[in-house]
Amino acid sequence: MTTGWVDGGSVPRVAYLEGVLELRSPSLSHEVIKSMLGRLVEAWCLERGVDITPYGSWTHESKEAARGAEPDECYVLGDDPAPLRCDLAIEVWSHGGIDKLQIYQKLGVREVWVWKAGSISLYRLRDQRYEALAASEVLPGIDLPQLLGFMNVRPMTRAVREYRAALARNTNG
Repeated sequence: MTTGWVDGGSVPRVAYLEGVLELRSPSLSHEVIKSMLGRLVEAWCLERGVDITPYGSWTHESKEAARGAEPDECYVLGDDPAPLRCDLAIEVWSHGGIDKLQIYQKLGVREVWVWKAGSISLYRLRDQRYEALAASEVLPGIDLPQLLGFMNVRPMTRAVREYRAALARNTNG
C-alpha cells in the first residue's frame, strides 16, 4: 500500500532538465500552500462555471526534449478525457534548483503560476517562450489578490466557504 510517506518523510518529487535530476521532499508548509491555492482555484471555477479537472502532481515528461517535472498542482480545462498536457501548472518555490519554466516550456504547458514569498507570478507560453502576465489568460477574470486574501484562513473548508461567499457577493452585488 502506498501512503505517500517514505521513512517518515514525504515521497520525493522529481524534475529533470537535460541531464540534471532534482529530487525534493516538500515541506508541510509547501504542501499547505499548494493545496490551499488549488482548492481556492477550484472554488473559483465552481462559482464561475468553468469546467476544470485537477490532476495533482501528474508527471509531464518528454524523453526527446530530455525533461520532465511533477507540478505541485495542475489542471486541464474543458472535458478532454485524455489530455497530453495540463493547461495550468501551479508551483510553490521555496528555494533555487532547476528552473521549472525551462522544463514546462518544451512540454507545452500553457500557463504556470509560481508562488514565491507570499505572491504569485503568472507566465503564459507564447512562441515557445514564457512571458510574464498581469492576469491569467487560462482563467480570465480570476482576481488573484482577492484569492490570496483567503490563503491564511483555516481550516481550508472555511477558506473555501468564505471565498465562495465573496465571489457570490461580487456576482450578485
